Order: sequence, then C-alpha cells, then structure tokens
Amino acid sequence: MRAALLIATMSIVTIGLRALPFLAFKSRTPPYVAYLGRVLPPAIIGMLVIYCLKDVSLLSPPFAIPEFLAVACVVAAQVWKRNSLLSILSGTVVYMVLIQLLH
Repeated sequence: MRAALLIATMSIVTIGLRALPFLAFKSRTPPYVAYLGRVLPPAIIGMLVIYCLKDVSLLSPPFAIPEFLAVACVVAAQVWKRNSLLSILSGTVVYMVLIQLLH
C-alpha cells in the first residue's frame, strides 16, 4: 500500500511539473525561455559526451577504439536518419559488441 501511495504521489508531481510551463505561459512564451529551449539541449548533449569520454585511456588497450567508433556511429546515424533513438541505439550496440570483441 505504501509503495502504491509513493508511486501515485511521484506520478502526480511529475505530471504537474510537466504541465506547469504550459499553464504558466498560456499566451506567449517569454524570449528567455525560447532561448533556453534552443541552447540547452545541445549543451547538455555536449556535457554528456564529455562526461562519458572523460575516463577513456588512449595509452592502454584497446586505445579508446570502441568509444570513438561508437561516437562515429552515433554521429553518422544522426546525420543519415535524424533519429535520436536510432542513433543512440546503434552507438550502444556498436560499443557493446566492440567491448566484447576487443577486451
């Protein structure tokens, strides 16, 4: 019972937080919110890439080959299909296969 109450509470809070911007900006989106909507997604993706590659060693086997090939696969799939889910999935599959083969 307690778990169900916690899940219901978290669901209501999540839905409320997602609906809040639409309720607050009914008539027109302020320029600063539109600006943040344009610049934050690429900035966050860039930070995630840097975070994921920060501990990669170029001096020990497999010399970061799986990581860089997976990144190249993600970039190529994104340029080719413009589908983020496909890009991330293909990069993950390439990385996991290369990690199993090269380690």
